Amino acid sequence: MIVGLTGGIGSGKSAAANFFMDLGIDIIDADLVAKNALKKNSRGYSLFIEKFGNKYLDNKKNINRELLRKDIFSNQINKDILEDIVHPIVYDEILDFIANKQSPYCIVMVPLIFETNSSKNYDRILLIDCDTETQIARSSKRDNQNPIDINKIISKQATRDQRLSIADDIILNTSSLKDLYNNVLKIHNKYLELLNNV
Repeated sequence: MIVGLTGGIGSGKSAAANFFMDLGIDIIDADLVAKNALKKNSRGYSLFIEKFGNKYLDNKKNINRELLRKDIFSNQINKDILEDIVHPIVYDEILDFIANKQSPYCIVMVPLIFETNSSKNYDRILLIDCDTETQIARSSKRDNQNPIDINKIISKQATRDQRLSIADDIILNTSSLKDLYNNVLKIHNKYLELLNNV
């Protein structure tokens, strides 16, 4: 069974994923794979230079992600070009991860399942959900960003209702980490039960 773990910025996806890992579940973070896809001297890096030149490189020839992020959010054409480079690399690595999983089910952590219309790639979608105010408060604290910038990111992501519309399982994460863990444990046991009944 392949579970797609999703949620907006600041919803607590990473905290939930860490709890699943503690329970022995194999997890891959699509965002981290995407980030590594542009590491210096990688295939993605070479393709990036081919398309964008040296404009986004810092003095150590690494990609300046801050500068890139600012430009990409305001330029749909460049966003599409970047996604055409990164997405196939991420897709290949996820397929490889699924083929080699060791746990009874595995989790692919993907913030943008609704936006990429990829819910059909998973057996179940698990949404870590919370209200917008909580998202802004958590993200401001964690990333040291101002609420206006976080609001911009939220406005580019799927709405809460859109995410809820594709979810098979929902964890409302507006309380403590202890509550989150207890909810993760419930879902974990539910998945094991589903697998036993197959």
